Amino acid sequence: MTVAACGSVSAPTLGLPTKTAIPAQKGTLPKQVFYAKVPISSRLKKHFTDQVRSIVMLGLARPANTGLADGVRCHEILILGVRIAGQDVPQDVLAFIAARRGGSGIVFVVLRDATDGKADTEANVDDDATNTDATECAFAVCRKAPGRVGHVAETKTYVGPWKPSGDSRLSLHGTTLDEAWDSCCAQAILDSEDGTDLDARILRQSGIVTLRAQIAKLERDHARAKTPTQRNEVYAKLHKARKQLENLQA
Repeated sequence: MTVAACGSVSAPTLGLPTKTAIPAQKGTLPKQVFYAKVPISSRLKKHFTDQVRSIVMLGLARPANTGLADGVRCHEILILGVRIAGQDVPQDVLAFIAARRGGSGIVFVVLRDATDGKADTEANVDDDATNTDATECAFAVCRKAPGRVGHVAETKTYVGPWKPSGDSRLSLHGTTLDEAWDSCCAQAILDSEDGTDLDARILRQSGIVTLRAQIAKLERDHARAKTPTQRNEVYAKLHKARKQLENLQA
């Protein structure tokens, strides 16, 4: 069986079980299928049209083809290849697609032209013949963001780090689809297969990113301070932020 591929990436190249792969003839999904029967804004439709080159269903993980037990929260995991036209991920498009599919998780395998000068162009390279060295791949997921108790959780689109397409791997780690989904989310968000205590780890990672940005700004402010009083005030804040970062990274 010839399997569906988005550029050079397919379920087998990602390391997923062959049984999860979608046949090539069933993989390509016209962009219009996602919004033809649903009213969407002109902005979102433009992003579908201009920023997405192709969408391909690469794989579908279910209890029957993975040996994983059915989950309470997740009953199947769809692996969807999205080839984008530029360098920036159209997160609103991914969020719209994810919201249309209830009872399952979607791992978006986003491909873009590499930025090292070897990238292919839409004009002269067929998506299905893309060289692995010419494209980069990032995993993306839409998941409820962890927040404070009592507050309504908002769904957030997370995009992982870019890697050469040929080096990108995705695993279904765990014994249930719930565990496999959390692991997929961890792979996209934290670059780790471990899906345990995921919300707490996401919050911790978010705090680290925020503190690093604050520290960088405070260091600039300290260097620009014109008086000893200003320098001391900024340094106190800088010292506190560094200590908080140290505790989070411990």
